Amino acid sequence: MTNEPSRDALSRDSELGRIAVDLARRAGELALNRQAAGLSIGTKSSPTDIVTDADQAVESFLIAELAARRPGDAVLGEEQGAAAGAGAGVRWVLDPIDGTVNFMLGFPQFAVSIAAEVDGVVVAACVSNPATGWLFRARRGQGAWLERQGQPEFRLLGPRSVPLAESVLATGFSYDAARRARQGAVVGRLLGRVGNLRRTGSAALDLCAIAAGWVDGYFEGPLGEWDIAAGMLIAAEAGVALSGLAGRPAGPRFVAAAHPERIAEFTALLTEVGAEG
Repeated sequence: MTNEPSRDALSRDSELGRIAVDLARRAGELALNRQAAGLSIGTKSSPTDIVTDADQAVESFLIAELAARRPGDAVLGEEQGAAAGAGAGVRWVLDPIDGTVNFMLGFPQFAVSIAAEVDGVVVAACVSNPATGWLFRARRGQGAWLERQGQPEFRLLGPRSVPLAESVLATGFSYDAARRARQGAVVGRLLGRVGNLRRTGSAALDLCAIAAGWVDGYFEGPLGEWDIAAGMLIAAEAGVALSGLAGRPAGPRFVAAAHPERIAEFTALLTEVGAEG
C-alpha cells in the first residue's frame, strides 16, 4: 500500500496548479488596472466590511476563465457564492481580493487567492500579491515556492522554532465590532507572553508569510474558506504545522500555524487566553 499520488493524479494536479498560477497573475493585473481607474466602494456585513467593484469584476473574470478552461468544475467564490459542478470532483475556491481595505487604501498588502480541491482536498494553490509582484504557489506533495519578478524562485521552508516569548505572531480581526473587541482583549493577554505581533490585513498573505518564515506563528478565526484554502496548502507544503483548538483540525472556525516543534505549546497558549472565543 502507498499513499503516493498516481501518475494521473500528479498530471491533473500539475494542470490545476498551472491554471491557478496563470489566473492569479492575470487577475492581479486586472485588480491593479481597476484600482488605477478608481473604485466604486460598498459594504457587506458591517460598515468596515468593504467590497469594491474590482472584487466583483475579478471574481467574475476568474469564474468565466474557469468555465472556459475547466467546464463542469464547481466554484466557491467570496462574492458570488457556490456554483455546483458536473460531478468531476474538482472545486475552485476563490478570493478575488483578500485584504480589500488595504486595496481600497492603496496599501500594498492584498492578494488574489486561488485553490483547487479534488474530492474536498486542496491539491494546488496560488496566492499572488499584485502590488509587489510576488507569487506564492504550491502543489500537494511538491513543496511551496515564491516567485518574485526578476529573481529566481525559491522554496519556502517555514518558520523558525523559537520559544513563544521570542516569537513574532501574525493575526487578523473580525469585521464585527463586538467580536473585534474580544479579539483585542485576547491580544492584550498575549502580548506579555510572546515576542511581538503583526497585523497585515490578509489571511492569505499571513499564511504565506509563515510559509516564508517571515513570522513564527499565525492565528485567526473565524474565517471564510476562500480566505485560507490556498494559504493553508502553501503553509503545509512549507512544513508549517496547522491546527485548530480543542483537538479540532485547522479550518474556517480557527487556524493556528507554527513550527511543528512549537504547535502544541502555541495552541495551548491560545486556548489559555481564550483565542477562539
